Amino acid sequence: MATELYLVRHGEAVANVEPLIGGMRGDPGLTPRGRAQARLLEERLAEQRMRADRLVSSTLPRALETAEYVARALGLPVLPDDGLHELRPGEADGLTVDQWRSRYRAGEEPGTWDPHRVFSPGGESWATFLARAGGALSRLVARHRDETVVAVCHAGIVEASFALAFGVGASGNRVDCAPLNTSLTHWRHRPAPARGPEWTLVSYNDAGHLAGGGPPVPPPHDAVPLPGEAPAADA
Repeated sequence: MATELYLVRHGEAVANVEPLIGGMRGDPGLTPRGRAQARLLEERLAEQRMRADRLVSSTLPRALETAEYVARALGLPVLPDDGLHELRPGEADGLTVDQWRSRYRAGEEPGTWDPHRVFSPGGESWATFLARAGGALSRLVARHRDETVVAVCHAGIVEASFALAFGVGASGNRVDCAPLNTSLTHWRHRPAPARGPEWTLVSYNDAGHLAGGGPPVPPPHDAVPLPGEAPAADA
């Protein structure tokens, strides 16, 4: 019995392009290019007649907006799942990146990395994010054995899926996998009680549908920059 799990990263978001911290308060949804990317994904899934049993989505606006396109292609309702949120920023939600740095990272050495430091008061650390995201993914595959599940989510969730599959904790080396907007990452999960669950990476960062809209262009920064880092090229 296996679960086929497709992780779909949302389309380009306003919070990727403008220097905003994009939690629930600071996420205005997709940019026009993000909506165009989502339409290309919808067309691809419809043309391929992709079949799925469940469609779930993070409840952040950029993910829910992307999920509407996926829902039309799959003919499925969107099931909300708060566990699929990107790292939760806390009080910094809605600030600009510069405001966040000046209030919560003033005087910090560039490149400082503490996986247990919260993004801002009331927010998550990388360690608590990995625990929450890993738990959400584990529950998905446990609930939907022998089914195909499509989950619209975030770059952080895709990265957390690798940490879960490879058993890497928050104190391990972090490898930024940088999935493209609306790309698909396909995992196959099989329960194996004798030796622990078995994860197979079937495909990663599959964004072939974007070829119809020109070369994929990564957004300029993360919607929620990771603590201790400058904004990365993709989130």
